[in-house]
Formats: sequence, C-alpha cells, structure tokens
Amino acid sequence: MRKHPASRNIAWPVVAMTLALAAAVVLVGARADRPAPAAATRAQAAPAADFDDVHFHLTNYVQEGTSMKDLVRMMGARIGRSTVFGLPLQQMWSHGNTGDWAPTYYTQTDAPLYYYSFTDAQIAMAYKALTPGEQARLDPMITGFNPADMYAADHIRRVLTIFPGVFSGIGEFTVHKEFVSSKIAGETASLTNPALDRIFDLAGEVGLPVILHNDIDTPFPRPAQEPYMLAQMKALFERHPNTTIIWAHLGLGRIVRPMKDQATIIERALANPALKHVYFDISWDEVAKYFTATPEATRVTIDIINRHPDRFLFGTDVVAPKDVDAMVAVYDKWAALWAGLTPEASAKVRKGNYERIFDAARLRVRAWEKANVK
Repeated sequence: MRKHPASRNIAWPVVAMTLALAAAVVLVGARADRPAPAAATRAQAAPAADFDDVHFHLTNYVQEGTSMKDLVRMMGARIGRSTVFGLPLQQMWSHGNTGDWAPTYYTQTDAPLYYYSFTDAQIAMAYKALTPGEQARLDPMITGFNPADMYAADHIRRVLTIFPGVFSGIGEFTVHKEFVSSKIAGETASLTNPALDRIFDLAGEVGLPVILHNDIDTPFPRPAQEPYMLAQMKALFERHPNTTIIWAHLGLGRIVRPMKDQATIIERALANPALKHVYFDISWDEVAKYFTATPEATRVTIDIINRHPDRFLFGTDVVAPKDVDAMVAVYDKWAALWAGLTPEASAKVRKGNYERIFDAARLRVRAWEKANVK
C-alpha cells in the first residue's frame, strides 16, 4: 500500500472569459525615492520573456512542492516574473477516512481542510535565501490567514513587520469556492464579513494588491437564480476603491460555469468607474478551454480585451510543478488569444499590466515598511 503518494502537478482548472471585475487599482502616491528590492537587476531579468505569471502556487495542499530557487531556474528565458505563494489550506490526513493512504488534494478525502499560517514563513525564508537577481523576478504574496477571522489583518501586518522587504501582495485566498469552502473547519468565510473589510482596508493602506478567489455563482444553480455572490462582490469592491483587487479566474470553476450574458456583465463592470481598481485574472487551464469552446467565445473574448487591455492579466495557476512545461502549456493554450490581440494589448496582458501593478506595489509596501517597522 502506498503511504505517501508524490505531489501532483495540479494546474487548477477554472474557467474562461466571463464574469468578472477583478484586479488592480492604479497605485498612486508611491515613494519614488525608495527603489524596490533588486530594482537595478529587474530590467535584466529575462527581458525577452513570453509572459509574467500573476498566479503561481509554489506548494500544494500538503505544503510540498517546488523549491523557490528551482522555480527561478525553471522560469528561464520564457517567464520573466512571477508571483509566488503557497496554499493557505492544509488537507488533514484522517486515518479513519483514508487509512494509511495519505491524500495530497482536497478531492481525495472527506477529511476537513484547515488554515496553515506557517506557509508565509516558508515563502519568506525561501525568498530571503535567493540572490538579489533571483529575488527581482519574484513577488511573494501573503496567504496564511483565515478571512473569517477579525485577526486576519493583524496576521498580515505581523508578517510584514517580521519579514520586511519580502512581500508584494496578498493572495490568492478564498472566500467562496466550490467543494473547498464546505470542507474548511470553523466559521464559513463571507463577502459580507467585516473581517474581510479589515483585510482590504489594510491592503489599501499598505499598497498590497489582493488576489481573491470567489466563485461567481454556486455549483448547479437553479434556473434563473440570481447569484447572490455577484451583488456581494460588487458591494465589497465598491467599499474599497483604494485597494488593488485582482479577481482570480474570472470567478469561475470546474462546476461554476460562465453565466448567461457573461460578456455584457464584463463590459458593464469595465465601464463602471467605481470598479476601475478591479482587474481580471485569466489564469487556470480550464479558462482557456472556455475561451476556445466556440468561435463566438473566442471572438468575444478577443474583442473585449482589445478594448480594455489595461484590465487583464495572464497567469498559469500551476501548483508545485516539477518543470516549466506545466506553466508553458497553460500559456500555449491561449495561442488564439495572443494571435488575435493587437500587439499593444498582447504585451499588456502578458507582461505590462503585471509589471505596472507590482512595480508600484513594491514601492508602496517598502515605503510603508520603512515608516512602520522599527
């Protein structure tokens, strides 16, 4: 009997060009007099890269994965920069449920998930062990908190003060996610919980972009059922106009599929000045499947991004890969998009928007640390 199966490459499937408002406020008030860490070497970091990766998990649901130094090596010349974060949830190994077989993914067992705060320390220590040139290519993110806990914002502040000079943002963290939310022990996270507002308030104060996973609808919704989460997300985003927000995966999942009139919903969000700080993350290989599902879906997606090229970012959402092939495979699934976009739009979605958002974040976060860390 296998006691501990090797970690899998889990490239989260989720969904394509559809509903969303997610992403990042143009950061203002950055401290131009204090350069981001390794700024001098950043321009030398794979200048001819195909893409930057806004959504990358270094570790899996049992906190195993790729070493950060190996990640930079794997990125090579094809991937310029990348966010890097673990998974804030640990899958419990319940002997009463799976016996001697150790699950590594949340669908492999009925045992609960629980929040694993040590992930932030792991990410920070691995990052600090890199050379300045290696650090210049990565943007570590804080994820090890419970978004239903009023102390979550205090955890984020504590991580910044213990590890100054490391983190660039918050996330990816989850509020509503199919098959995951119901497995998490303790209080269920909610978009209306003031604990979440405390997180977004702190993010706006410090200058930390937030990558949020929140499904746009429930799995298997009833016909004509209005998704309550859409209204709640819009209200949350409008309450925090000074926080850069990146809505992961366009709010879709394996079962949570694109909504009717999705393109109209996206256009309405893009045209709403109250949501100008929200961007779309088109990560996960399942998103690409939706994009290529029909010629119409492909055409509509290309048209929307060409009209709003500043509001979309590309990511792979690969989990603990063993080699670069898993990341490049997700990028290659979007070949029709790269071919259909204007050169300007393609450059922004693949790299420009990432660099604009996270360069500004580095400046603001380092300035906040200088003013607040003793």
